[in-house]
Amino acid sequence: MKPHIFLRFASIFTLIHAVLHTIGGVFGKPARGAAATAFTAMQSNHFPVAGHMRSYAAFYVGFGIAVSIFLTVEAVVFWMLASLAKRDAPALRPILWAFLIAYVALAINSFAYFFAGPVVNELLIAGCLAGAIYAARPAAH
Repeated sequence: MKPHIFLRFASIFTLIHAVLHTIGGVFGKPARGAAATAFTAMQSNHFPVAGHMRSYAAFYVGFGIAVSIFLTVEAVVFWMLASLAKRDAPALRPILWAFLIAYVALAINSFAYFFAGPVVNELLIAGCLAGAIYAARPAAH
């Protein structure tokens, strides 16, 4: 398969990750019981930060939205890199390596702190990036 195809798939998987993270992670309601109690406690305790009153819930939602923004931007970047890969794929390999390492690290982080859904998706993205790197290797002379 050609590098640009792998990058298109990486883009789609990353956009899916952004959407599911936003719907379930940022704006999803906590389950009844301990999760709801914990989130209520996060909302009800405010403290000063840099001249503003904030809660842990505000940080939770704010960082969640930030992750969704960056995942969406990465999806767009992978789509744009796919277009560039049609012209000079070997030149993109260092950039793709950086993203590959980041997605393997994200999968490890998700395994340690979250659940299987993001791990699987991040490994799919990493696999697409690895496929693009392999397919973009310079031709042997």
